[in-house]
Amino acid sequence: MSRVELVTRWGKRLGDRSRARAERVLRVLHDDLWTGRADPLPPSVWLRWFPHGIVCLAAFGVLLGNTAQLNEHSKLQPEFAFLIALGSASAMVLALWRPVPAWWLSTAAAVVGAFAVLMNAEDYKFTWPWTAAGLIAHMFVMLLLALRVRTRVAVEACALSALITYILEGLIGAQNYQPTGWLAVALFAVVVVLGIALRGRREARSQLAEQTSLTAEERARRTLLEERGRIARELHDVVAHHMSVISIQAQVAPLLVKDPPDELKENLAGIRQNALEALTELRRVLGVLRAEHPDAPAASEGADAAAPHAPQPTLDRLDALVENTRAAGLTVTTDTSGTRRPLPPGVELSAYRIVQEALSNVLRHAPGASAQVHLIHLPIGLRVVVSNTRPQRVPGPSQGAGHGLLGMRERVAMLDGTLTAHPMPDGGYQVAAFLPVDGPDLSVDAFPDPSTEDDTP
Repeated sequence: MSRVELVTRWGKRLGDRSRARAERVLRVLHDDLWTGRADPLPPSVWLRWFPHGIVCLAAFGVLLGNTAQLNEHSKLQPEFAFLIALGSASAMVLALWRPVPAWWLSTAAAVVGAFAVLMNAEDYKFTWPWTAAGLIAHMFVMLLLALRVRTRVAVEACALSALITYILEGLIGAQNYQPTGWLAVALFAVVVVLGIALRGRREARSQLAEQTSLTAEERARRTLLEERGRIARELHDVVAHHMSVISIQAQVAPLLVKDPPDELKENLAGIRQNALEALTELRRVLGVLRAEHPDAPAASEGADAAAPHAPQPTLDRLDALVENTRAAGLTVTTDTSGTRRPLPPGVELSAYRIVQEALSNVLRHAPGASAQVHLIHLPIGLRVVVSNTRPQRVPGPSQGAGHGLLGMRERVAMLDGTLTAHPMPDGGYQVAAFLPVDGPDLSVDAFPDPSTEDDTP
């Protein structure tokens, strides 16, 4: 292959690449700027429609000012001057809803006005190619464009405005006119940069608010899942204890009977085998739940410092919990009414946790207040009421997740009970829960409020 053919082929390949690159650029410009999509400017948070009113008022001023400039200085016919000025003013108003078509309209009005001045008033000194009012109108349009569209589109519009200004002033040119090209390009660049910065700030604030909302939702969800996991682990521990007792009793029962029949041995062996299998499954599920934090399971704020595999607390340990709370600086009184009877382990555990979380909330959110714990034993369940007086000083910022009530509601709902938490008229706060044992699910309001009883200590 000769050198001429090599050069020819190389030039053709280079030309193909340049043509393909130019086609891509034109395609991008077409997709970005050749569109009539609506992108309205939203009302201001505090001032509502005030910015829209400012733009409309400025558009009316441009209409009057541009008409007067084109009519008096350039000697255009009043009707023609009014139409050009109307195009610039309309572009400003249109930019509030459709910024890209408004940019085209403002550019077209400026170009038509520049050629009209060039052909009609060559003997008069006049700002050209941009009139003063036309320059203000295009600046408003460029600012609204940069506020609403992507940065690339705003930069493209600014570059094309500068290119059109260069063609009018640099290539076509005019005599006896005051050039405004460099001033126009500089002002367009400034307003575009300002619009991009304001748009970026608005998007950053929106993303921050969205992220904050997502973080709060995720934290609530995580707290809820953690509380559910802990409830499941505790209940599985309770059930596992009973299954172990059943297994041991089934193993020992044949030894308590003299010459037990084979059928009894087989039935007891089946009971023991089923209990062991159920215990194995419970331990497997418990292992999966505890695997979420295998090293150091995090206890909720205010929880006791017991080890994760320690026996679950019951109401028998309520006095120790109250003493620990008093040691933390909170004045706590306890009261019990009704006839106490054995309660299911799940009810006792949930009652203990509710009192624990409620006292922790008093410590965090009501400094200087005193608290009262009232347990009411009823024939059909247990009512737990924890109330506190008005705080004596402003609480500091809480370091907890802020979802303690979610955990209490989960525990109560798991037992088909009810829970209320509300401020009291004297400025205090009350948490009341009813945990049923047997009988229908009754409302908390069906039982007397201990805060209104006369024998309250």
